[in-house]
Amino acid sequence: MKKKSSFPQTKVKNPEPKKKDENWIIWAAWADRITFEEIKDKTGKTESDVIKIMRKNLRPGSFRLWRKRVHNTSIKHRKKFKLERKKLREKVKITDIY
Repeated sequence: MKKKSSFPQTKVKNPEPKKKDENWIIWAAWADRITFEEIKDKTGKTESDVIKIMRKNLRPGSFRLWRKRVHNTSIKHRKKFKLERKKLREKVKITDIY
Protein backbone atom coordinates (compact mmCIF):
# COMPACT_ATOMS: atom_id res chain seq x y z
CA MET A 1 0.00 0.00 0.00
CA LYS A 2 1.32 3.41 -0.98
CA LYS A 3 1.72 5.95 1.79
CA LYS A 4 -0.23 9.18 1.35
CA SER A 5 1.81 12.32 0.93
CA SER A 6 1.72 14.98 3.61
CA PHE A 7 1.37 17.61 0.86
CA PRO A 8 -2.14 18.41 -0.38
CA GLN A 9 -2.95 17.19 -3.87
CA THR A 10 -4.71 19.63 -6.15
CA LYS A 11 -7.07 17.88 -8.51
CA VAL A 12 -7.57 19.68 -11.78
CA LYS A 13 -10.82 19.28 -13.67
CA ASN A 14 -9.06 19.44 -17.05
CA PRO A 15 -5.40 18.46 -16.61
CA GLU A 16 -2.87 19.49 -19.21
CA PRO A 17 -2.53 16.78 -21.93
CA LYS A 18 0.78 15.57 -23.37
CA LYS A 19 2.52 18.21 -25.52
CA LYS A 20 2.91 16.02 -28.63
CA ASP A 21 -0.81 15.23 -28.65
CA GLU A 22 -3.36 17.11 -30.77
CA ASN A 23 -5.42 17.45 -27.59
CA TRP A 24 -2.69 19.69 -26.16
CA ILE A 25 -3.16 22.11 -29.07
CA ILE A 26 -6.90 22.26 -28.39
CA TRP A 27 -6.27 22.71 -24.66
CA ALA A 28 -3.72 25.46 -25.30
CA ALA A 29 -5.98 27.23 -27.80
CA TRP A 30 -8.75 27.41 -25.17
CA ALA A 31 -6.32 28.63 -22.48
CA ASP A 32 -6.29 32.39 -22.21
CA ARG A 33 -2.66 32.87 -21.22
CA ILE A 34 -1.12 30.71 -23.95
CA THR A 35 -0.49 32.74 -27.09
CA PHE A 36 -0.41 31.46 -30.65
CA GLU A 37 3.32 32.22 -30.68
CA GLU A 38 3.86 29.87 -27.73
CA ILE A 39 1.84 27.16 -29.45
CA LYS A 40 3.99 27.58 -32.55
CA ASP A 41 7.20 27.41 -30.49
CA LYS A 42 6.14 24.20 -28.76
CA THR A 43 4.39 22.34 -31.59
CA GLY A 44 5.36 24.04 -34.84
CA LYS A 45 1.70 24.70 -35.71
CA THR A 46 0.82 28.16 -37.00
CA GLU A 47 -2.34 30.05 -36.11
CA SER A 48 -4.08 28.87 -39.28
CA ASP A 49 -3.12 25.25 -38.46
CA VAL A 50 -4.57 25.67 -34.97
CA ILE A 51 -7.79 27.07 -36.45
CA LYS A 52 -8.05 24.07 -38.80
CA ILE A 53 -7.50 21.65 -35.90
CA MET A 54 -10.10 23.43 -33.80
CA ARG A 55 -12.61 23.46 -36.66
CA LYS A 56 -12.07 19.74 -37.27
CA ASN A 57 -12.33 18.65 -33.62
CA LEU A 58 -14.94 20.98 -32.11
CA ARG A 59 -18.67 21.08 -32.66
CA PRO A 60 -19.72 23.99 -34.90
CA GLY A 61 -21.22 25.99 -32.02
CA SER A 62 -18.14 25.47 -29.84
CA PHE A 63 -15.87 26.51 -32.70
CA ARG A 64 -17.88 29.72 -33.30
CA LEU A 65 -17.75 30.51 -29.59
CA TRP A 66 -13.98 29.97 -29.53
CA ARG A 67 -13.40 32.09 -32.65
CA LYS A 68 -15.51 34.91 -31.25
CA ARG A 69 -13.58 34.75 -27.98
CA VAL A 70 -10.16 34.66 -29.65
CA HIS A 71 -11.07 37.42 -32.08
CA ASN A 72 -12.37 39.76 -29.37
CA THR A 73 -9.59 39.17 -26.84
CA SER A 74 -6.14 40.42 -27.63
CA ILE A 75 -4.29 38.02 -25.37
CA LYS A 76 -3.88 35.25 -27.93
CA HIS A 77 -1.28 37.35 -29.75
CA ARG A 78 1.83 38.39 -27.86
CA LYS A 79 2.13 41.82 -29.53
CA LYS A 80 -1.49 42.73 -28.90
CA PHE A 81 -1.25 41.45 -25.34
CA LYS A 82 1.78 43.61 -24.58
CA LEU A 83 0.15 46.65 -26.19
CA GLU A 84 -3.05 46.20 -24.14
CA ARG A 85 -1.03 45.79 -20.93
CA LYS A 86 0.89 48.98 -21.75
CA LYS A 87 -2.36 50.90 -22.32
CA LEU A 88 -3.76 49.57 -19.06
CA ARG A 89 -0.64 50.59 -17.12
CA GLU A 90 -0.78 54.11 -18.60
CA LYS A 91 -4.46 54.39 -17.73
CA VAL A 92 -3.76 53.34 -14.15
CA LYS A 93 -0.94 55.90 -13.87
CA ILE A 94 -3.21 58.68 -15.15
CA THR A 95 -6.03 57.79 -12.77
CA ASP A 96 -3.60 57.63 -9.82
CA ILE A 97 -2.53 61.23 -10.46
CA TYR A 98 -6.06 62.66 -10.30
